[in-house]
Amino acid sequence: MPHSKNYDVLIVGSGGAGLTLALKLADHTTSVAVLSKFALTSSSTYYAQGGISAVFDADDSLESHIEDTLDAGAGLCNPDIVRLTVTHGKSSIDWLREQGVVFTEEENQSGETQLHLNREGGHSHRRVVHSADATGKAVSLSLIERAREHPSIELFEHHSVVELITAPTPDRAGKQVLGAYVLDTRKNRVKTMSARVVVLATGGANMAYIYSTNPHSSTGDGIALAWRAGCRVSNMEFMQFHPTCLYHPEARSFLISEALRGEGGRLVLADGSSFMQNFDPRGELAPRDIVARAIDHEMKKRGIDCVYLDISHKPAEFIREHFPTIYQQCLEFDIDITKQPIPVVPAAHYTCGGVLTDSYARTDIKNLYAVGEVASTGLHGANRMASNSLLECLVFAERASEDILLKLPNIPSTPAIRDWDESKVSDSDEEVVVSHNWNELRHFMWDYVGIVRTDKRLSRAMNRVELLKKEIAEYYSHFRVTSDLLELRNLVIVAELIIRCAQQRKESRGLHYTLDYPETDNSKPPQNTILMP
Repeated sequence: MPHSKNYDVLIVGSGGAGLTLALKLADHTTSVAVLSKFALTSSSTYYAQGGISAVFDADDSLESHIEDTLDAGAGLCNPDIVRLTVTHGKSSIDWLREQGVVFTEEENQSGETQLHLNREGGHSHRRVVHSADATGKAVSLSLIERAREHPSIELFEHHSVVELITAPTPDRAGKQVLGAYVLDTRKNRVKTMSARVVVLATGGANMAYIYSTNPHSSTGDGIALAWRAGCRVSNMEFMQFHPTCLYHPEARSFLISEALRGEGGRLVLADGSSFMQNFDPRGELAPRDIVARAIDHEMKKRGIDCVYLDISHKPAEFIREHFPTIYQQCLEFDIDITKQPIPVVPAAHYTCGGVLTDSYARTDIKNLYAVGEVASTGLHGANRMASNSLLECLVFAERASEDILLKLPNIPSTPAIRDWDESKVSDSDEEVVVSHNWNELRHFMWDYVGIVRTDKRLSRAMNRVELLKKEIAEYYSHFRVTSDLLELRNLVIVAELIIRCAQQRKESRGLHYTLDYPETDNSKPPQNTILMP
């Protein structure tokens, strides 16, 4: 079967990072392909509620935003990357507004219209620009509409990357990317898609855990693809657990935005007593790692299934106006947040580590870039501050576009690539193997590599990973690939990377908390955990 068109740029992922990059490239290139594993709206961006952090308030400053980010990152943020990202906040919001994104506004004391700014955990000022409580949806739909209209952008839904295609560089000093083998899940066939530049914008790996706020697409695909191709990964031990996910048997993945706490929501026990002041003077607005551990502590100490987030002391009209999505979603489960508290639990939310990149989103492989949650840029360090994630997507998509457009004229056309060979495999008659291994992996990762860890738990998790890797490798070699199999194959690699990074860090820092080393090691400068393939 002949391979498809040779694209200038192949972007894997249709979230905020991927679509922003596609739009910034499209006016200057003839062909940009964007792959989405499921529907274009299946990205984590689409489900993001809170907003985008940027300095607009006259009482705020870039230096304050930088300081807050460095503080949340627990000593592991790259200060240069933090400054680079924060200084592009306002221009990123301006660009989104040009794309048609409508943000929530208010009138100031002078009667002028201005952006309404929320405050979230870790922020010392109100600086979170938002579209009610569904910012990601507003951003996604606007960018998708713009991308559909552009003649240079081709959008592929229900396409999963099987493997990146690489070759030695002409000087044999390293590797270069040539494209990817891609499974069209609707036609159940593997295409060969060649490209002069490939960009990973696949999001995080939080479906490695049984409880997650992320959509089902967040299976660490880009991290696993880059690792198998030969890229370094960094800081995978820092998996962020969002403190407040709705606790309900039919709504495990529904996030209760941090903005609710920013507007006065209190974390309480069943009897209405608060507890956050016992853990941090910032209370409910402490960074996410502290709040998540506090909730986890109270649940384990008291043997309870959840705690509660209560904003019912605020006027009902205020709640419905500021949090319409959360209000309506909770009503579907017979929870009226204007009158009663919301049952919540922590859930895996964000991957702070990922594929190691530089300030232009370049990876270790020539012409391969990584943007958004898949990348480890140095912005988040040991803990991401609220609403810095969408900002990172926008800023690094811009940075990657600058570098790609500079280099693209000098990158030769991709040579002929051998097509995917399925001649020695058959259709599986044991799909139960995939579903069983998927469930087993996510359960032991939650139990052993979750919010609180120990050396013994990590060792147990690694033993199970090794067994699963063997089973999955054997299964992969005998049967035709499916979307579920590809996700499982990627997840087990990501699980191993998380565990290996966690085992190497002999201290507690940020999101990595271990009972064997409960203190932060301040005897030497903090170091990133970097794994070599």
